[in-house]
Amino acid sequence: MRIHLTRHLLYVLLASGLIYACANETSLADNNESGMADAEFTASKTNYEAICANCHGAQMQAFVDRQWKYGTAPDTLFHVIKTGLFEDTTAHSFADQLDDEAIHEMVAYIQKGIAKVEEYDFDGIEGPTGTVATEAATVLIDTIARDLSVPWGMTFLPNGDLLFTERGGQLYRLTPSGEKQEISGVPEVLARGQGGLLDVELHPQFDENGWVYLSYSKSKQEGEETLSTTAIARGKLVGNRLEGTKDIFVALPYATTRHHYGSRLAFDPEGYLYFSVGDRGNRDKNPQNLDNHCGKIHRIKDDGSIPEDNPFVAQEGAMPSIYSYGHRNPQGLAMQPGTGAIWDHEHGPRGGDEVNMIEKGKNYGWPVISYGINYNGTTFTTDLEKADMEQPDLYWVPSIAPCGSTFVSGDLFPGWKGDLLVGSLRYHYINRCIMEDGKIVGEEKLFKNIGRVRAVEESPDGHIYIAVEGPGFIFRLSPVES
Repeated sequence: MRIHLTRHLLYVLLASGLIYACANETSLADNNESGMADAEFTASKTNYEAICANCHGAQMQAFVDRQWKYGTAPDTLFHVIKTGLFEDTTAHSFADQLDDEAIHEMVAYIQKGIAKVEEYDFDGIEGPTGTVATEAATVLIDTIARDLSVPWGMTFLPNGDLLFTERGGQLYRLTPSGEKQEISGVPEVLARGQGGLLDVELHPQFDENGWVYLSYSKSKQEGEETLSTTAIARGKLVGNRLEGTKDIFVALPYATTRHHYGSRLAFDPEGYLYFSVGDRGNRDKNPQNLDNHCGKIHRIKDDGSIPEDNPFVAQEGAMPSIYSYGHRNPQGLAMQPGTGAIWDHEHGPRGGDEVNMIEKGKNYGWPVISYGINYNGTTFTTDLEKADMEQPDLYWVPSIAPCGSTFVSGDLFPGWKGDLLVGSLRYHYINRCIMEDGKIVGEEKLFKNIGRVRAVEESPDGHIYIAVEGPGFIFRLSPVES
């Protein structure tokens, strides 16, 4: 007779010292396929979901995001589950509750769950330089800026100059010759935690009006407390100065926290500005309630006014700029060429980073549904899906810490054309999301150990630019003829 597992079984590995909590804030496994639903694991999967998922995450997040003290060899795992003993550790034995067959099945199931982590172990791999061959393109990597701190956002002027932000509060122009010139007239920022001067974007008719848009962390003082929020400012670029810079949007409420600002910017073909605001760390109140701006994607006109067809304009108590809600901390926002669709990616907690095609008025579920768990290994929800909440087009467990994205629309990289490139802060690479018919159908890891990627942009002439931090560089990708 098959003996079902108790809740305590999976605690054995923790109590025995076999696994240690991973210190990284964010961390990829599969996409929408968990990779653990094979028929051979049906019994173990059923037991896990019924008994263990409440504490360890429905996608085994508590195991895939761990460092294993004694390794994950089958004999090791079998031994500690059956006997509770391993060298200097002592834990509860399950020999009287599980037969050997059941233990072997659980060992195989656990190994299946953690296998993908090894794909993101890039230790010993030097960062890419020079010519690099990938599945669909061979590219040359040039360094065009160095000795930077945290370059956060990039965009291109019509003459080919690159505008980029430094999170500390500076906006720079980088000329094709490599000369770096600071732009004055930027708003004062609160450069603390994840805050500072963040994204930068041009008006679609920049040639005519000169408007430059910036997202940043804006502060105000209440007594002895310094509060902050996400703000969008607009100024006219004249030479190397922004003139008439003023806020066209300020998110409410302000908060004492210094993280989850969101802050990516993107214009659609109709000239509407989309931007993200993170949940500011208040997941229980902000993302699912429409009476605040936090945990949302917003849509406004170029002057900050509200489009009449926004989904919640007529709803009493709702913020009229909201376009979608139920988001955690979206740090990627890109318009898909040819369709005009807006795609975001956002940080999950421990596991559960997401890529979503954003649709008007939709609820993306945070924190009611999630593929992630708390950083301390506990769970906040066991629900992966619910009615009227959107499933991600792609998710990662454990997290790659996605930051910055761009669609490849030009002809310089025909093998990548139409694909979405997403940066990884944690694993220091570019994730190529392979697109077909508006869906993500595969992935490729590009440029392992290139650095903590903050921004990825395609230039008007089709080159790909990558900004990394700590130390800060900007790289340019060019095609190499095969």
